[in-house]
Amino acid sequence: MLERFIRDIPDFPKPGILFKDITPLLQDAGALKQTIAGLAATVDPDSYDVIFGMESRGFIFGTALAHHVGKGFVPIRKPGKLPHQTVSQDYELEYGTDTLQAHIDACQPGDRVLLVDDLLATGGTLGASVELVRKLGGEPVAASVVIELTFLKGRERVAGIPVHSLLQY
Repeated sequence: MLERFIRDIPDFPKPGILFKDITPLLQDAGALKQTIAGLAATVDPDSYDVIFGMESRGFIFGTALAHHVGKGFVPIRKPGKLPHQTVSQDYELEYGTDTLQAHIDACQPGDRVLLVDDLLATGGTLGASVELVRKLGGEPVAASVVIELTFLKGRERVAGIPVHSLLQY
C-alpha cells in the first residue's frame, strides 16, 4: 500500500540514479500515520531507550516515531550543525569521505539505541551511525528504515545489527 506513495525520479541527483522520493508519502496524512505505525511495529519499544535519526530525513521519521512510542530523539548531523561539543565518525563514500556527528552527551553509557532513517542504500550512513553510537557508549540494538534498496547490500555494512525495512526495492 505504501509503495504508491513513493515517487520515482529518474536521473536525480545525477544521471543513472533512480531516486525514491518520499514527499508524496509525507504529504498524505494516512500514509504518514501508517508509516510511523509500521516503524513502531518493527522493533519492541521496550528493547531500546532512545532513537537516533540521521540527517536529514531520518529526523522526520525518527522524531515522529519517538513521539509515537514515548522515547527521546537524538539527531545525527553533518559537521558544523550542532552547537555543543560533538563526537565524530568518518565514513567512506563512492568518491571520498564524509563525517557524521552527535553531541557528546547524546546518550549515556549502556543506553540501547534504535537508529532510524528514510533509506538504506549502500549502508555508509547507517554503518557510521552505528559506530558513532558505540563511540558515545551506547548500544545499537536495531535499525529501522522506510525504504531499503536491497541490490546495494547496505545491510552488510552493519552485520550484527538487525535491520528492518517497510519497503524493499
